[in-house]
Amino acid sequence: MSEPIDHMIDPALPEDDTELAVEGALRPGSLAEFIGQHKVRGQLQLLLDAARIQQRPPDHILLSGPPGLGKTTLAMIVAHESDRPLRLSSGPAIQHAGDLAALLSSLVPGEVLFIDEIHRMARSAEEMLYLAMEDFRIDIMVGKGAGATSIPLDLAPFTLVGATTRSGLLPNPLRDRFGFTAHLEYYEPHELEKVIERSASMLNVSVPPAARAEISRRSRGTPRIANRLLRRVRDFVIVHGGTAGAASEGDVAAALELYDVDSIGLDRLDRAVLDALIRRFRGGPVGLNTLAVTVGEEGETIESVVEPYLVRIGLMGRTPRGRIATPEAYAHLRIAHPEGALRFDDL
Repeated sequence: MSEPIDHMIDPALPEDDTELAVEGALRPGSLAEFIGQHKVRGQLQLLLDAARIQQRPPDHILLSGPPGLGKTTLAMIVAHESDRPLRLSSGPAIQHAGDLAALLSSLVPGEVLFIDEIHRMARSAEEMLYLAMEDFRIDIMVGKGAGATSIPLDLAPFTLVGATTRSGLLPNPLRDRFGFTAHLEYYEPHELEKVIERSASMLNVSVPPAARAEISRRSRGTPRIANRLLRRVRDFVIVHGGTAGAASEGDVAAALELYDVDSIGLDRLDRAVLDALIRRFRGGPVGLNTLAVTVGEEGETIESVVEPYLVRIGLMGRTPRGRIATPEAYAHLRIAHPEGALRFDDL
């Protein structure tokens, strides 16, 4: 018989304490547990209740919004509260109509199909999805050329939950086939503090209000980032022997400074972009690709990961002539704003 392991395991968390496993365990399992997005939660609850009363699958649902706000979690909750199985897929994995046909034909009646980044599906698959969503049927082409025939295949009724970070890239015919469309907004600081409080209790670490507020300020309005920073703070407390597993405001500051996350949530790449924009290009304007080459990153990474937050908090401006640093960016990096430098209002 093996020796007993001398440590406590929180029953709320998986024994496999990997990042992915812990992140999954921290997800709320119901709309009642889900924090924030009050309007979307109320709309979803009504949709699910109506479907339950009428004993039918819920309407197709499109969830849009920035990464990390809970789109995948809401899809899981839709399946759980409908008492139906869930199938997970993603747009990049569906690059041919045949990929989608194989996926749809294997669904069981009432199953919830979640397609993440649905805007990245192949166009031929999108066109097949139109008929599947509307009539629960697809047409399979057999043969080629003049001898090709179309064979209709009936599908089991299902609910599609699509998630996208760029809803503008979805064709109108696909968007119009969703019975309910919701846009998830960034979280307010007090909502993030509730997320951190809930996660901290599951991670067995005590985080007083001041420390929760400090993590919240650096979380960019995003629960996924808040939970990730909380796990790094927990690691810091474990290694440096915090009092009874409690994380102080100082522990939060020290832990996140170690991981290059500053007081407003900027990381190394964010600051590198601003620094290059200010020091190399005198605050801009400068083109995206030039800026990306300067910091050694892909233009798509700058545009989709770095730029949205910098623009949202007013440290960067987008103009027809390129990106510029705002006076607030100079102030945050403690760099004097030079005389004659362009301002956003000048362009």
